[in-house]
Amino acid sequence: MSTNMHEADELVLSGPRPVRGRLRVPGDKGMSHRALLFAAMADGRSRVTGLARGEDVGRTRTALAQLGIATSDDEPDEDGSAIVVDGRGVDDFTEPGDVIDCGNSGTGIRLLTGLLAGRPFLSILGGDESLVQRPMARVVEPLRTMGAHLDGRAGGTLPPLVVRGGDLVGCVHHLGVASAQVKTALVLAGLQARGTTEVVEPAPSRDHTERMLGALGAPVTRVDERAVRVTAGAPSPFEFAVPGDPSSAAFWVVAATITPGSELVVEDVALNPARIAFVDVLVRMGAAIELVATGERLGEPVGELRVTSAPLHGTTVEGAEIPSVIDEIPVLAVAAACAEGITEFRDAAELRVKESDRIATVAELLTRLGIGAEPGGDHLVVRGGRL
Repeated sequence: MSTNMHEADELVLSGPRPVRGRLRVPGDKGMSHRALLFAAMADGRSRVTGLARGEDVGRTRTALAQLGIATSDDEPDEDGSAIVVDGRGVDDFTEPGDVIDCGNSGTGIRLLTGLLAGRPFLSILGGDESLVQRPMARVVEPLRTMGAHLDGRAGGTLPPLVVRGGDLVGCVHHLGVASAQVKTALVLAGLQARGTTEVVEPAPSRDHTERMLGALGAPVTRVDERAVRVTAGAPSPFEFAVPGDPSSAAFWVVAATITPGSELVVEDVALNPARIAFVDVLVRMGAAIELVATGERLGEPVGELRVTSAPLHGTTVEGAEIPSVIDEIPVLAVAAACAEGITEFRDAAELRVKESDRIATVAELLTRLGIGAEPGGDHLVVRGGRL
């Protein structure tokens, strides 16, 4: 496929035709960010293959270079291109000579804010016109309680963020909203703080950080499914093949589910329960999906998603289930558009403050395709029909 395909003014698709075969999706984006940052914190050489190829992860790699962390391309293998990170521990980080541009990456800016909150120098984190409108109070305020000096637009609630780090003290954080990004930022700060840091969420969020750091020997303990505890320390160097991104796989899974005659296998995809909750939603709607585990990497289960087409019916997605499907709600709305009956997504206000207002955008596109879609402040109602 041409790498310039996204520059086309128009893309015409003819269908529906059965979706059949086997495929691999790009590496998981969240794990890619974390792998780079954890490798930079380790004292030694780490090698990562299969990194997500998008710009977001590239920005994190560039940020490491600005902090004095050397990364280099290695010979690719069957898991894809390889990157070597020469970590020397956080004490070897150097003050960046310019603003760190996180581009459009909310994960990048929040994780880097937590990491740099523990470094005794000045850092400035910015991004594109979308990122500088993303809410940052949820990460800034708890870091301030640990002793970090942070500022930014609107009292530090909007980027660019100015981070004067160092001399952190651990404490207990009770988050108002479940967020893997905020949790990870506080864990990265806690690894550099005196005493114990504990993060308690109102509902479970994605747990890549706990799994990966735990497998790397960092002093991170899962208290229960909603709480994690950390003391000062660092991960060990490692080799890691990033498994396929479940959020990317979700689009193929829905395509195969709603297109008659389809049979699809998505290979080498992350099967972390907090990342494949969209499968539970689809199965509840009548989808025919089989999960086949094939192994584990840095505490992360990996395997295949096997899908055959099936008729769907409406459901309700709400409450504690939302944090685990927040990125998949747009494609689940497409499945809902092809299902019999009404599907409701509730408690999803977080979608309003992503890279775009995903509730409004999805509702508009489904309406243009002839589907009844009713957006609300924190919800989306989809009336199934025919696209």
